[in-house]
Formats: sequence, structure tokens, C-alpha cells
Amino acid sequence: MHWQTSVRSLRGIQSEPMFKFIHAADIHLDSPLRGLERYEGAPVDAIRQATRRALENLVRLAIQNQVAFVLLAGDLYDGDWKEFRTGLFFVSQMVKLREAGIPVYLIAGNHDAANKMTRRLPLPENVSVFPPDEPKTLVLPDCDVAIHGQSFARASVLENLSQNYPAADSGLFNIGLLHTAATGREGHEPYAPCTVEGLRAKHYDYWALGHVHKQEVLCDDPPILFSGNIQGRHIRETGPKGCVMVTVDDRHATELQWQWLDVFRWEYCRVDASSATTGDDMLDRVRQRLSHLVAAADGRSLAVRVEVAGSCRAHRALAAEPNRWTNEIRALAQDVGGGELWIEKVQLRTALPADTAGQSLDGPIGELVQRIAELKTDPQDLANLGGEFSDLLEKLPPELKEGSESLGLERPEKLREMLDQVEQMLIHQLLAREGPP
Repeated sequence: MHWQTSVRSLRGIQSEPMFKFIHAADIHLDSPLRGLERYEGAPVDAIRQATRRALENLVRLAIQNQVAFVLLAGDLYDGDWKEFRTGLFFVSQMVKLREAGIPVYLIAGNHDAANKMTRRLPLPENVSVFPPDEPKTLVLPDCDVAIHGQSFARASVLENLSQNYPAADSGLFNIGLLHTAATGREGHEPYAPCTVEGLRAKHYDYWALGHVHKQEVLCDDPPILFSGNIQGRHIRETGPKGCVMVTVDDRHATELQWQWLDVFRWEYCRVDASSATTGDDMLDRVRQRLSHLVAAADGRSLAVRVEVAGSCRAHRALAAEPNRWTNEIRALAQDVGGGELWIEKVQLRTALPADTAGQSLDGPIGELVQRIAELKTDPQDLANLGGEFSDLLEKLPPELKEGSESLGLERPEKLREMLDQVEQMLIHQLLAREGPP
């Protein structure tokens, strides 16, 4: 396992370690792939198994470090299971922790509350689930810990659950277990809202939060943080994923270590092509960035979205043959990643440099450029063009119509983007045949 620089509580110098525990959340076991099969070459089977392998890594980490307990801050599952084996796999992993003498304390999140089968699944005796009707406190006398938590009773909880959590138990190490969006996070429903000030007012020693899939420390003293999910599931969940290992000393000071559990990693690869003069120059820059991502992944398989941007002299060549350069990047990725690097999508967003964008082209090519410029700036012309495309699409046979709605030909901004590409493609082809003017 790999970890980042540890984060210490501000309460003072660390004394003798008393115990360790793990804070994890948002396992989303057997989460669906959301259309991943559409992408050619996608390692679908590997990604389908990724959440299971990440959970196995979590269990292995807990056993190897002999932690006192494991906290799971909600969303074990991903809504209704497609088959009961999802729940059985979770139970099998909890049994391994039971055999190692490690208890598990968990709360149900919004996805768990939406799952009818979850409520019927018998769990091993080492697993304790907090009730949904009101907060409950569990005291662990062996390590002088009090854990306070409440599950979601339904999929949508819009009230502040934390305000009803009890005050801290004096003399114990108090932990709050909460599934929440805090003050709101992009991409997440605003469930169980709360504030850092409200959580600090409970005088707990640690708040283990779930629901937000990105690691985030909201407060250092006391530690209040989202552990993030343990395995990225799509391109909006990029970077390392895992849990937090917390070491507590006899003064109740904490040391936090991020432990990476993911087995398949999603990344953005942003490439600055501003000084590229040719398509090969651009490929050299892509190779450098992909090589860096492969090294940072430490042997994990990677799914990468490549975005090439910047004003460069290579723009016309790139815009004229986007399919060629997309395939060049995909082939390059196979070479760099040794078959463990998959390109999820390529986005070419370059432009001509300011000192060349205004250069005019004479003759028929110049007239073509002028006409395309008029099309792009005249709303009525764009509307007429969109109408012509609609008429053409209607004449297509049914098998070719599938997916045509996703082209977005009714949107002016999409038509302008396509005209940019067409313009550079035509200029490239015409100049290649006639030579530059």
C-alpha cells in the first residue's frame, strides 16, 4: 500500500500509540460501468471487478496493521443489486475481519437506504450497523472509544442529522460517523447538510465522513474529513483512491495516513501544445505526460482522457485529421503503458497562434474561409445549416440513425465547433494538392 505525507492533529506532540483504526467510505460494490462498453478496447472485465479488489485490499490492510476497528461511512452498495452475490461478497470480506478479531462499524448512506435487499442481508456478528431513526453511541471499552452515528432511513435525507448527535463522552476518544454533503459538493446531492462549526461544537476527536468521493480534509483540529471512495468508477473520479489509517496516542492526538486501495485508476492527461509546430511534436508531449502518469500509478492499470490544448502552429494539421491523431495517441498509449494504459477519450482543442490566425488566404481558398466565417457568425445561417442536417438525418436508414441525436447538430455551438474542424480539414487538403499560395 502507498500513502501520502501524514497529517497530524494540532493538539500537541504525539505520545505513545494506543490503537489504529481505518476510516473508509463509498465502496459502491459492483457499481455499474455506465456505458463503458461503448469505448473500443475498454478493459471492461477488469473494471467490473475493481471495486471488489479494492475492498479486498481494504480488508488486507486492516489485518496486516492489526487495527482496532474499521469504520465505513456509508454507501457500501450502488442502489439495488442485480444479484445477491454482491451482498454475499461483502459478507465474505467481513468474515475475514471477524476471524482476525476486527470489528466493523458502519452507517447506511443514500444508496444503501435505496436498496431493499440490504435490509434483508444477515451480517456477521463483528459488524454493527447504526440505526436510522436516531443517533446511537457505541462504547468500545478495550480502547476507550465512543462512536456516534446514524444511518439514512431513506435515499433522500435533507435534514442536518449531526445536530442531534450527542455531546462527547468525557474521557473517551469520540468519533462521529456521518454520511453528508457538508455545505455542498459539486456532483453530489446535498444530503444531511452540516457545517464544520457545527461538527466542532460536538467536541469529538474525529469525524469520519462519507458521501463525497474526493479525499478532503475539512478541518485539522479535530480531524474532520472525507476519505473519498476506495475505487474510481469513471472519468469524473480521477486520481488515487483509498482510505485513511488513523493512529491515536494516549493524549488523543492523531496521525493520519492516506492508504491507496484502488486497482484501476482514472486520470486526466492535459497536454500543453502551445509550442508544437507539427503533429509529431504534439505526440512527443503526450508521450511525456503519459509516461509520468504510468510511473505515478505504480503498476496499476490506467484509463486516461487526453486533452491537447493551446495555440500552436500544428493546429491546422491536427484539426484537419483528428481521427488520425486520435489513433496515433491510442497507439502511443499502448507502447507507453505496455497494454495497461487505455485511452478513454481524446480531445483536440488547439487553435492557431495569434500571429498566424489573421493571415489571409487568397483565391478560392480565401473565399471558402470567408464563407465559413460568415456561417459561424450568422445565427440564421447556422439555423438553416442545422435544418439541412436534420433533413439529411431523416433520410438515413434506421441502423444509421442510432446515436445521431448525440451529435448535437441542433446546437449552434456544436455547429461552430464542427465548422472549425471542417475549415482546417479543407484548407489542409487543398493546400496539400496545390501547394501554399
